[in-house]
Amino acid sequence: MLFLLSLFLLFSLPHVTFSAHCTTSTPTKTFQKCITLPTQQASIAWTFHHHNTTLDLVFFGTFISPSGWVGWGINPTSPEMTGTNALVAFPDPSTGQVVLLPYLLDPTVKFQRRPLLSRPLDIRLLSSSATLYGGKLATVHNGAAVQIFATLKLASNKTKLHHVWNRGLYVQGYSPTIHPTTANDLSSVMTFDVMSGSTAARHTNIGTLRSVHGIINAVSWGIMLPIGAVIARYLRHIQALGPTWFYVHAGTQLFAFFLGTVGFAIGIRLGDLSPGVQYGLHRKLGFAAFCLGALQTLALLFRPKTTNKFRKYWKSYHHFVGYGCVVLGVVNCFQGFDVMGEGRSYAKLAYCLGLSTLIGVCIALEVNSWVVFCRKSKEEKLRREGLIGGSDKGSAIFS
Repeated sequence: MLFLLSLFLLFSLPHVTFSAHCTTSTPTKTFQKCITLPTQQASIAWTFHHHNTTLDLVFFGTFISPSGWVGWGINPTSPEMTGTNALVAFPDPSTGQVVLLPYLLDPTVKFQRRPLLSRPLDIRLLSSSATLYGGKLATVHNGAAVQIFATLKLASNKTKLHHVWNRGLYVQGYSPTIHPTTANDLSSVMTFDVMSGSTAARHTNIGTLRSVHGIINAVSWGIMLPIGAVIARYLRHIQALGPTWFYVHAGTQLFAFFLGTVGFAIGIRLGDLSPGVQYGLHRKLGFAAFCLGALQTLALLFRPKTTNKFRKYWKSYHHFVGYGCVVLGVVNCFQGFDVMGEGRSYAKLAYCLGLSTLIGVCIALEVNSWVVFCRKSKEEKLRREGLIGGSDKGSAIFS
């Protein structure tokens, strides 16, 4: 079941690919190079003029709402939203025609402390314009394509640029509102050299790392840890197994924690590769689950013998921390699907089916345990009353 679930997750989760389906031509201009951006079906075409270090480019984007906005910009210092010099296209509230205004994205934009107001950019913008696919008479609608043209004056040694783009649902007056916060929307950043066309390697790998992170953690924290807890709760009562249940339980949990540690480390690396992108709740739940898992692993080193008077306290601690780790791990898996924008994906469906199967097995085993317990209690009561002999053991497989 784990193998099939892993394969399904592998082929269901999104992968970032750099397709060759970009164009260097527009109805009014032809450019030398183009590149497909990793999110939002966006692309950029450009021509870099060596003799005067000017850059002509066009950004191809799409609206997600008739009253929405599409923006592209350059961050002079780092690959993140904060500090970006942006050009934002949206329908004019009075005429309905597309307008293009400049905005500086300072740190207050992230917290929406005040409306975003248009102001001059810090970069040398020589000219800019925006047109809808279909010409000046075209209207904005959901899925409409927009082209943002810009001509920039670059420093002679500054040809590697941090490009930032995004799109939102609506505009208040002339102030674009916050964009959606799915993984794709928060990862709309790319660095490439306009002279050579080479991209920064970390952006080409981040999508693959995100998928691997999701698969490993769904299998380890979301499936294997609960399976280990089920083994400890139900198999230890089967006398025929002897101490085998303990070794299976410990082996399953140790392997799950080791695998989960790898996924946790990949998550930390993803955070380093995504400056300005924050998933507060997902991150906190991940750290909490990892700490509880580490405490559980260390607890094996201090496991008292069955005759030790502190054994009962150790068991209470082990149960409390163990079940807490399982709950946090499963909850954070669902949080991770939402973070990746896979809340309605087949990958999440596969995980839910696997988890539901495990829950169904738990319910069946729990019912069986109570049936056996009630039967044993009844037999013990009859034995005390002398209605059955002490040698009758019953046919139960549970003690």
